[in-house]
Amino acid sequence: MSDKEFTFDFFSHGYFCFCAKLKIILNRILQIVRLLAAVLCALALPVSVYGRSVAVEAVDSVSGAGVPYVAVYLSGTPRGALADEDGRAQIEVMDHGVSRLELSAMGYEKKSFPVNPGVTAVRVFMRPVGVALDEVVVRRGREHYSKKNNPAVDFMERIRAGGDVTDPRRNDYLSYTKHERLAFGLNGLHLTDSTQGQFAFLKEHVDTSDVTGKQVLPLSVKEKVSEIVYRREPRDEKELIRGIRQHGVDEIVDLNSMQTLLEDAFREIDLYDNDINILQNRFVSPLSRIAPDFYKFYLTDTIADYDGAGRLVELSFAPRNPASFGFTGRLYVEEGDSTMFVRRLLMNVPASINLNFIEKLQISQSFTRAADGSRLKEIDDFYIELAIIKGTQGMYARRTTAYGDYSFEPPAEKDIFSRPGSVLTDTRAYSRSDDYWEEARMMAVSSNEKRIDALMRQLRSVPLYYYSEKALKILVGGYVRTGNPSKFDIGPVNTFFSGNTLEGFRLRAGGMTTANLSNRWFARGYAAYGFRDKKLKYGAEVEYSFNEKRYHSREFPVHSLRFTQRYDVDQLGQHYLFTNQDNVFLALKRQKNELMTYLRESRLEYTLEMANNLSVNLSGSFQRQEESEYVKFMLPDGGSFSHYNEMVFGIQLRYAPGEKFFQTKTSRIPVNQDAPVIVLSHSYAPGGFLGSRFCVNRTELSVQKRFWFSAFGFADVLVKGGHVWSRVPFPALLTPNANLSYTIQPESYALLTPMEFMGDSFVSWDVTYWANGALFNLIPLVKKLKLREVVAFRGWWGHLSDRNDPQHTRWLPLFPEHVNYTPMHGRPYMEISAGIDNLFKCLRVDYVWRLNYRDVPGRDRSGLRVALHLTF
Repeated sequence: MSDKEFTFDFFSHGYFCFCAKLKIILNRILQIVRLLAAVLCALALPVSVYGRSVAVEAVDSVSGAGVPYVAVYLSGTPRGALADEDGRAQIEVMDHGVSRLELSAMGYEKKSFPVNPGVTAVRVFMRPVGVALDEVVVRRGREHYSKKNNPAVDFMERIRAGGDVTDPRRNDYLSYTKHERLAFGLNGLHLTDSTQGQFAFLKEHVDTSDVTGKQVLPLSVKEKVSEIVYRREPRDEKELIRGIRQHGVDEIVDLNSMQTLLEDAFREIDLYDNDINILQNRFVSPLSRIAPDFYKFYLTDTIADYDGAGRLVELSFAPRNPASFGFTGRLYVEEGDSTMFVRRLLMNVPASINLNFIEKLQISQSFTRAADGSRLKEIDDFYIELAIIKGTQGMYARRTTAYGDYSFEPPAEKDIFSRPGSVLTDTRAYSRSDDYWEEARMMAVSSNEKRIDALMRQLRSVPLYYYSEKALKILVGGYVRTGNPSKFDIGPVNTFFSGNTLEGFRLRAGGMTTANLSNRWFARGYAAYGFRDKKLKYGAEVEYSFNEKRYHSREFPVHSLRFTQRYDVDQLGQHYLFTNQDNVFLALKRQKNELMTYLRESRLEYTLEMANNLSVNLSGSFQRQEESEYVKFMLPDGGSFSHYNEMVFGIQLRYAPGEKFFQTKTSRIPVNQDAPVIVLSHSYAPGGFLGSRFCVNRTELSVQKRFWFSAFGFADVLVKGGHVWSRVPFPALLTPNANLSYTIQPESYALLTPMEFMGDSFVSWDVTYWANGALFNLIPLVKKLKLREVVAFRGWWGHLSDRNDPQHTRWLPLFPEHVNYTPMHGRPYMEISAGIDNLFKCLRVDYVWRLNYRDVPGRDRSGLRVALHLTF
């Protein structure tokens, strides 16, 4: 299910207000900046927007009809907008002084006029003229748009066909250097002379955006210098990171994880791909195979190239449905060039797009031609403006990448392609000096961006900000640091208190050591107490890492030997995959759960993770399952036993090529699910060995993958299967995970009860389709709500053979009395859900139906389930 990705689900991990069940990337940034914005606004800083929006309406001076897709520019700046099919556009101008707008459209004379202060709307009459561009004929007035016999569509198809001719990766080798800078902060600030008190120093750090002209306050800057090396046959590509650093408010988040997150959200764009993957969504490229059906294309102008070497043809485009995931923009192609060489690209998203939090998104690229005709990217500029709630303090994020030092020669390092992994990091990358950065930078950094460290020192001198940042570190990381640097962290905080039927109210305290104590030896532990069963539970682990760690033991790649000793409750049939079983937000359940035992375990495991995302885990675990007041181990002949032992040996192979994840201190959460994930595991417990009462021999396999359908959303598919080869007690049987909470949990069944179905063979599937508003975007009034559809279909088929059925095997314990085990009789259990996602930009609501086995007493046939789901 998609909920495993980078999202915050309040009911899952629950870092109090923010939860660590993640789905999209950039939510960490949104957390950080949202709190900072709240702090600043709470101090009542005088804030006003620097810049205003002007509504432009372009009409034909002869027919009076709107002129579609007019290009609107603010003179002397790179700012621009593209009018819609009715000739209407919005563009930001300077708040003070006179601005000048320029309008151009193929078939009309260019217009240039001033916009005086206070003007918020203008109506411009465009004079039609005859224009000839090769075979292009433009007629006056509005026409019924058709892609057939449309010279603009033909022009686009020729650009697309020329992509292979100018592709630099058609060469045997390609290498280049890139300098990437990502900055974000508060947007649209105007700190007046009345700004005083503790935050008066902010005026010294305010900058002016060269994209919008608004005043901005930079809060974070990240830089990365790397070398890209590509080989065509056999195809391979490596990124060698030479330098990387960050400054600002997000220093509280792990740098590696933040870099992974940002790179996924602000992916490098290839115009010739069918889809453009940014902000965890797929946008249809204007050069996609389906572009003629998705976009409207217009030949709108010819302009002089910026280097004065020739003229460029301007091709404008806009999605047929402005609520869908597409762009409005312009391509500039060298006039008369047979290869259709693209020199520049400028794209925005439509104002009515079904996209959360984004108030402005602009992408610009420029290219130069190599001696062999290859297109070489010079600049890639990605700018967005965000607001969590419309009308509140806004934010901006900008990723600018400069490229240079192109070469088509074989790399100097002959062994570069034999190294494992696609990203290689120089050992000095995180400790580069200022002199290195001054020399390596390919773009200048503004003086205020250079002074972010000084800004942070001044901010942290303000008590309100200082303690707000401290609280945020706990919310984001889930642990409380005990020093600077911290050698021991207390947490996870979402497990401090919870409750269940067996234990009643439960208190827990724990923590972990960090690399500040030792970068190879690590320890974790906790103690918990249930006020109903009056039992003390505990867990302790000691781990030796063969790799030096930067902060904690779970950092990728893990190569370690770990010993764990624990005693705790075991919730049978409820093994949540992405949260702790004692998460406070799972305490509210739709029915009482009594299927719990006590588990004592001593576990030794060896883990090896490789750079290619193949991992091996070998383990040996001595387990003692102990009865509880609700679960007894009764034999068919009337006998019983209070516990049984197992000595289990296990191996797990996991392969996830290309997987990217966000690293927390306790687990990893996929940034996206684009990479396939294959997991094969086998466990074996020899009967009689070290007192093992039963022989356990079990194999499981799972495969999951996300499938994208371009503008029509995506589907997450998970298939699992397993088999038990021996006679085992019921806790070791294969059972579907039952979700007794009212929340949506990944890889679980919303209407099952624990152990309702059991088997020694099983196959399961989980298919979730996220339509991204494909249907709702077509409904005139509904599309304004920006709702999105989600449909899920999941099922579980199992078979219980006679050898593992206590009714046929005398020495196996009977199923607990209050377990209403249901034989499957060859029919899989199935449930389907249909829901509305993006309610109020943060809520997913599903209604779930049980498709079969509906007449079993005490079973839910349907129900409503919810989750907080923040995504773009």
